[in-house]
Amino acid sequence: MKQINMLESPVRQVFFSYLVPSISATLVTSIYILADTMMIGRGVGGSGIAAMNILLPLYNTYFGIGMMCGVGGSVLFGFSRGRGDEKRARSYFTAALCVVLALSAVFLILGRIFFNPLITFMGNTPLLNEYTVPYGTVLTTAAPMFALSSFLQAFVRNDGAPKLAMAGVISGGVTNVILDYVYIFIMKWGMGGAALATATGTTLTVLILASHFFSKDNHLKLEFSDVWRRVPEVLGNGLASFILEISNGFVMLLFNRQLLAYVGEMGITVYGIITNTALVASSISNGIAQAVQPLLSANFGAGNLKRVGEARKLGVRTGFAAGFLFTAIGMLIPVQLSYLFLDPTPEILTMAVPAIRLYFLGFLVSEWNIISGMYFQSTVRPRFSLTITLLRGVILNSVFVFLLPALFGVDGIWLTVTVSEFITAGVAFVLMKREKH
Repeated sequence: MKQINMLESPVRQVFFSYLVPSISATLVTSIYILADTMMIGRGVGGSGIAAMNILLPLYNTYFGIGMMCGVGGSVLFGFSRGRGDEKRARSYFTAALCVVLALSAVFLILGRIFFNPLITFMGNTPLLNEYTVPYGTVLTTAAPMFALSSFLQAFVRNDGAPKLAMAGVISGGVTNVILDYVYIFIMKWGMGGAALATATGTTLTVLILASHFFSKDNHLKLEFSDVWRRVPEVLGNGLASFILEISNGFVMLLFNRQLLAYVGEMGITVYGIITNTALVASSISNGIAQAVQPLLSANFGAGNLKRVGEARKLGVRTGFAAGFLFTAIGMLIPVQLSYLFLDPTPEILTMAVPAIRLYFLGFLVSEWNIISGMYFQSTVRPRFSLTITLLRGVILNSVFVFLLPALFGVDGIWLTVTVSEFITAGVAFVLMKREKH
């Protein structure tokens, strides 16, 4: 596939050539989970959705490992190539690859050895055990594939092949949807079948992305000189991406526990509807940020600060437009969103409608936060990126998920993410105002 010149082609042209492939890749990744939820809701029921929502933090963790190594390494890879230092760029790729393989192996082993304590810690109940065990068994076994998928997407995209990244993820996503139907409705494999469909689709994605190594335009080659010196740089720069990804799982864990305490398992079912609907919006937001990231890192490395500023403005404007659209959808059609996943009872619908509206208000500014974090990460200022990510992903949510319900009841739980996003947006604005380009 023809490569794109990120240092010379018009910024708008490069951005939009990356936008559709990047959004498609991130969106189809979310469809892995979305398809599972829809099929499970129709084929297994509300308890299946609740069980899946309890285990989704595992998926976030595995995917986050790949993001940490992939985005952390590929930003430095693109930065070095922008400076013309191909040897250093290859060294960053090699360091990132070694780390993601090592961490994948560790999480695979730990997940299998400590499986029962792990799912109990995540909120498993005796009622849900028959659903969580088969789904979790496949999920933990496929950990390396989930990590390698997000890892390779980042590097292949930064090596000038966004269409291949898109093709790999779409192929895996389509495979996942088809196998979901076959395994759940035809084979009657239930929760285990849903997880197996996701694992199979992800494995196909990894194989397609790996074909880039055989391309004549491939620059992702091994270079072991100074590789261990590169590891801390890769991890330091990728930490924000890791926290961004696992924070979703961490917040789910806290929400699940609070909802069990306030309203029981029905609250987790409603939360499953919200998180899976919001997953699509978050995926599009991440796609916008990932579309602008190669432009930012390459041009920052080359010292083209004017192009860096142009790319940042394009990303921010596109993000705000998407955020307004997502919020409008949540405000206007919450009932229809609920029916996407199951036939809700009147009690579920009564809880879901205001919950969706309160939660989706956060999308007015969440895209700004995501793109701001990616901007600082791409311009090799991981401390600013980490600050934004920690605030919106861990610190504020951890405080408000306990504080707000004490004041407003269950509505306080649904407001937690929105309040956290708006406070983070203010901090990101202050940090961005300090920029001079």
